Amino acid sequence: MDGPLSGIRVVELGTLIAAPFAARLFAEFGAEVIKIEQPGSGDPLRRWRKLHQGTSLWWYLQSRNKKSIAIDLKSPDGRDVALRLAAQADVVIENFKPGSLEKLGLGWNVLSKLNPDLTLVRISGYGQTGPYRDRSGFGAIGEAMGGLRFTTGDPDSPPARVGISIGDSLASLHGVIGALMSLLRVKTGQGRGQVVDVSLYESVFNLMESLVPEYDLMGHVRTRTGGALPGISPSNTYPSSDGRHVVIAGNSDAIFKRLMLVIGRPDLADDPALASNDGRVRSNALLDAAIAAWTSERTMDEILAHLDAADVPAGRIYSVADIVEDPHYAARDMILPTELPGDVTVKMPGIAPKLSDTPGAVRWPGPTLGQHTDEVLKGLGLQAGDIAQLRTSGAVQ
Repeated sequence: MDGPLSGIRVVELGTLIAAPFAARLFAEFGAEVIKIEQPGSGDPLRRWRKLHQGTSLWWYLQSRNKKSIAIDLKSPDGRDVALRLAAQADVVIENFKPGSLEKLGLGWNVLSKLNPDLTLVRISGYGQTGPYRDRSGFGAIGEAMGGLRFTTGDPDSPPARVGISIGDSLASLHGVIGALMSLLRVKTGQGRGQVVDVSLYESVFNLMESLVPEYDLMGHVRTRTGGALPGISPSNTYPSSDGRHVVIAGNSDAIFKRLMLVIGRPDLADDPALASNDGRVRSNALLDAAIAAWTSERTMDEILAHLDAADVPAGRIYSVADIVEDPHYAARDMILPTELPGDVTVKMPGIAPKLSDTPGAVRWPGPTLGQHTDEVLKGLGLQAGDIAQLRTSGAVQ
């Protein structure tokens, strides 16, 4: 079955996380994604974290469904191949430092003249304009500047980080959203291609809720609150008697009453001062203590059974072992077997979101370096002799 993006061609010029994750989403939903890598070394992600036969497991996930072509973009012949690919592409995605594409002769002024319908997604630390434009920026810096780090962690501890590269991934999602909006404009005849300028810090900042107006109007600086959700009560993480932790969200008025009745506190359920969120926030410490006293006397399974029966949102904090063994993940195909070299089968994350008529699919794991070079070059009209000459010159691998 063809995906919803079948017929869309994407050229990926990025490395590591932000641009490659954006391109992966295109590939999972049917787009032809051609990943350009440096001959000899390829994307550094090939050697990050845990390796299988010398190749990163993350690579097999991040680059699934992509075609790898190894081109030296600094050589004239390699640049010409990249230009030919861009001329036939719908989207080019890159995450180099601003100005890098221009130094390679692949800037927007060149690409847009070559292909007026092209969408160029540019992901960088600080964006293509502004006083910080030329600074180096990774996802961790975007998380810090965007406000996420200052609000993450326990109140008495230094700012913490989320345990994944969340800044890069948020930028990827913004890049995909922008690219799809641009593609819609082009494909419906409303206009030509354009640049989608995504910065890491703005992608994080875009999720920071009412942080700015609270500060501007009231002088409130939101800071770290541990497992609690600031300004919303009760919503926190509570201990169980078997050494685990449960997240309980009893923050709507009706749910709050049901939660208080479950934990044996009808006095709190019927207290007029706690009938709305603003009153509960003022008594948040009292409510958290009451809930924790109840959960700490029960196992995780007992807690969840009681709260589920009362229709109170709650859930255990999942480890990866919990995820892999969970029946709901399995029922929604969110854990998929993948064949790796050496006749090894490994579990990989499934695809989201779920589309009813044109779902995404995994067709193959991340390719070997330059695995599709010949196929892609032949698709551009190059003959075997031309390809051999490019290899001899070192322009392609």
